[in-house]
Amino acid sequence: MTDLGTVAWPPAPIRTERLVLREPEARDRAAVIELFTSPEVCAYLGGPRSREEFEQVVPETPSRRPGFFVVDLDGTMIGSVTLDRRDPNRPGHVRPKGLEPELSYLLLPHAWGRGYATEACTAALDWSAAALPGEPVVLCTQSANTASHRLATRLGFTEVERFEEFGAEQWFGVRLPA
Repeated sequence: MTDLGTVAWPPAPIRTERLVLREPEARDRAAVIELFTSPEVCAYLGGPRSREEFEQVVPETPSRRPGFFVVDLDGTMIGSVTLDRRDPNRPGHVRPKGLEPELSYLLLPHAWGRGYATEACTAALDWSAAALPGEPVVLCTQSANTASHRLATRLGFTEVERFEEFGAEQWFGVRLPA
């Protein structure tokens, strides 16, 4: 198991047909705040954070850390894709000790329905396969979030289990290495 902290970071920007996955820059701060304070974006994530409080804690240059990619369309942040190790104390694992790479993503509402999430997540999964060879990747979403569940299926995730967490039923899936 490769620690995400030991992966060469940041990688060169990852270019897809329409998007660039890159590390955050100061110009992304407003979009980061919008992502985490948007009622639409956070509908299945426990609700939005307070804009006033979030503006106070987000640094001028949003967090740069291994596994966190800004999704950039034509020079503007439209979302993020993250690969983090899943906390072993949370439910949902495919290995006895947990810590599987977990894919998560957020896109601003104006970017929904255009295939950007599929394109960005596919690029991140390809990066993960090269950076963390042989590791399964997991994804967890509320069962009620049908759009996220459809995306997980399109990306090759298969259901492992469902469980209660954060007051809602969660869908937990895995994408096994090729």
